[in-house]
Amino acid sequence: MSRTLIISDLHLGSASRGSVLERAEPLEALLAEVERTDRLVLLGDVVELLEGRATAALDTAAPVLAAIGAALGPGGHVVFVPGNHDRPTIRGWLRARGNDLGLEDRVPLDTSPALSAIAGRLGRGRVEVSYPGVRLNDNVWATHGHYLDRHLVPVSSWGWFRGPPRGDESGRAGPWAYERPGRVHLGPLTSRLPRPAARGLRELGAVLRATTMPALQDGVLDPRIAPLTWRLLSHQMRRHALPAMAEVIQRLGVRADWVVFGHVHRLGPLAADDPVQWRDPRSGASFLNTGAWLYEPRLVAHSQPPHPYWPGGAVVLEDGVPPRPVGLLDGLEPAQLGVVSERLVVPRVGDSGPQRAPAV
Repeated sequence: MSRTLIISDLHLGSASRGSVLERAEPLEALLAEVERTDRLVLLGDVVELLEGRATAALDTAAPVLAAIGAALGPGGHVVFVPGNHDRPTIRGWLRARGNDLGLEDRVPLDTSPALSAIAGRLGRGRVEVSYPGVRLNDNVWATHGHYLDRHLVPVSSWGWFRGPPRGDESGRAGPWAYERPGRVHLGPLTSRLPRPAARGLRELGAVLRATTMPALQDGVLDPRIAPLTWRLLSHQMRRHALPAMAEVIQRLGVRADWVVFGHVHRLGPLAADDPVQWRDPRSGASFLNTGAWLYEPRLVAHSQPPHPYWPGGAVVLEDGVPPRPVGLLDGLEPAQLGVVSERLVVPRVGDSGPQRAPAV
């Protein structure tokens, strides 16, 4: 039976040092899953490249990616789909593609030094890069999910207040419409509100979204109210992010029974979730989210798995059965996932695996 493992939002090299794969125990748990996987899909935001420290982030990511590549073995296959935080790896290629950008275009590995470095660590011969999405089989399409930001009100930070993409008379919009800058747009709701109310709505939206953006978490919310925070954010995700993702696949013309995405860091649907809320009523497509590999105390403090924001989320796809979300780190204690106090170093030739540097 063929087995595909889909993970996203590793954010390796983030200045917050919140990526749990920079710790030994979570990495070992992931590698055990990778070893019995035929195809690994890295669904975006693998390396943190939006903090102005790309070289440091790539250096931090290198041993983790090398360990993943080694665990796959000679027959393993990697599909990398860049997200908004590692989109700089393909920026030049995107400009060259322009209006010709399709739904799952193959990206050359030598597009940028950063992309070449990522592919090299994973093992160039087994790596395929696809953007903005990838079709995993006849029924499953996967993408990072950052296009959904263009349909949130107010438009979220990645959208740079560009507003929804302009489509044709039928409402269709190709991928390039999501990449192209547009006019300033704060949404029809805020345009009809008095100025103080509109400003308050924008600020509230920023706070709610900040919990899924590692670079914006500090000082926004208190870990002591994490149980309340994650419930509010989970409600916001179901009420707004899922409908926004449904709008994306409608405008792109995606045809699939299952759509897998990341970006919002919320694993699901879980057992307690209403499956109806995770289905697009127009197309009938069901959504799955891969969660994230970040320890976010403002969401998981005072909690235990299973938890929608617990690090270690993934989606498993096997022949003949529907894809399913899983929590690969649910068996680890919170202390094993906390603030990173040790870094991995690049394994030397002949070493059995990644080594740990002394605590700093």
